Amino acid sequence: VNSKHTGEVVNVMSYGAFVKLEPGIEGLVHISEMSWTKRINHPSELVSIGDQIEVQVLNINKDKQEISLGMKQVQPNPWDKVAERYPQGTVLTGVVRNLTNYGAFVEIEEGIDGLLHVSDMSHVRKVAHPSEVISKGDKVTCMVLNVDQERKRIALGLKQMSNDPWESDIPSRYKPGEIKKGKVTKLTNFGVFVEMEPGLEGLLHISELADHKVESPEDVVKVGDEIEVKVLRVDAADRKIGLSRKRLTWTGEEGEEGEATAEPTDSKTEPKRELRGGTGSGGGQLFNLPESPSSEF
Repeated sequence: VNSKHTGEVVNVMSYGAFVKLEPGIEGLVHISEMSWTKRINHPSELVSIGDQIEVQVLNINKDKQEISLGMKQVQPNPWDKVAERYPQGTVLTGVVRNLTNYGAFVEIEEGIDGLLHVSDMSHVRKVAHPSEVISKGDKVTCMVLNVDQERKRIALGLKQMSNDPWESDIPSRYKPGEIKKGKVTKLTNFGVFVEMEPGLEGLLHISELADHKVESPEDVVKVGDEIEVKVLRVDAADRKIGLSRKRLTWTGEEGEEGEATAEPTDSKTEPKRELRGGTGSGGGQLFNLPESPSSEF
């Protein structure tokens, strides 16, 4: 075991190749033991009958008279040097090999992929699926975020290639009180999402849609509508923009004052009345509190 030999490929099957080490002694190189990094669909992609190849003995089963061989074990494992070749912060270009719900696998060299997670694709967009940003076969330039050599994983980032606009750019361009135009992109039971610019959305809460009570946002707006909104707040930490439609014509502190003093419509039209007792219209107040304690009873 672990000894290295040169042998001749005598048969190629879908699961591996049989190698003659000496007359009457053959071993099997399983397809999984042929390369550290190459994705092999069939052993014939690497070897052919008659080839002389170098192999390492992995295991000997005397009972079954089987010898397990490996081809990749006689070559250096490229993963042993990945962390050294791609330290954190390295900028590289790779090809998108596959897309999943949670990200994209990017081949940075033959047989070595890095994962570009959806959360690291954009500073401003909430990417639901990587296909919204990239496609299979695309060349992408990204940054190495982390290398886990033991688990053979490389984390990549696309948004790290540019400055985070939430740090200064967005707060400087969207200030509370400003009027902006946007496009309704989504309706929910709690409000409306409005696209302010490509990749940047704000939330127009249902309570900020109109002066009257709104039961459902679709009663007021529809997806695709171009609307004007007022910026209420910009939360850079949580990456959120709060919007209002009903406050478009409000000025200064009118919003806060209006909210503090607003009363239901019925109370504005009906003056407050004192509680009165008795059965007739001339009854006095229901009770009066004495100004000072009294012992008359």
